Amino acid sequence: MGKQKFYVVWKGRKRGIFSSWEECSASVKGYVDAQYMAFPSRELAEQAFRGRYADYRDGHARAAKLSRSGGDGPAPDSIAVDAACSGNPGPMEYRGVHIGAGREIFRQGPLKTGTNNIGEFLAIVHALAYLKNEKLDWPIYSDSVQAIRWVQGKQCKTKLPNTEESRAVFTLIARAQDWLRENSFANDIRKWKTEKWGESPADFGRK
Repeated sequence: MGKQKFYVVWKGRKRGIFSSWEECSASVKGYVDAQYMAFPSRELAEQAFRGRYADYRDGHARAAKLSRSGGDGPAPDSIAVDAACSGNPGPMEYRGVHIGAGREIFRQGPLKTGTNNIGEFLAIVHALAYLKNEKLDWPIYSDSVQAIRWVQGKQCKTKLPNTEESRAVFTLIARAQDWLRENSFANDIRKWKTEKWGESPADFGRK
């Protein structure tokens, strides 16, 4: 018996989260410009339903392009992380995407003040915690060499001032550093090869 899937319908005869393909199909089959996607858990489906279909569609398209490219591409069963920051420092958010499915697994922010490297650091640790909880040995890809070094050293060595505006970010940094010190993991953390593979499936598309 196949693993349970949950289907999110953003646009169809009936919007919502469905626990079977039959229910989802009844809502989207023959419906012009229907927007729907499958997810492996209700939690992820509920998160997706609160978001935008475009974010998941774009990530899925990038992942499909990578899978067709062959060669030494990224592992399909892996998580790509990325951060976006308006101003650097400025409002910051990050997310993680399952490369093979192009599916957003988690997203945090936007937070009032942060930097790209902080976002990448937090995203890597978030991915590590997620994979440990799910008992998965998938690798993680980030395009920030600095963030990867911070994770390896179990310390975010940012020069961002700890102020009232950045307090929420520093709270997350402290939590991430504690997690790294208290947990072991075997997951590889790899550099995303933008020059070969193009933009990461987790990219926010704001360059």
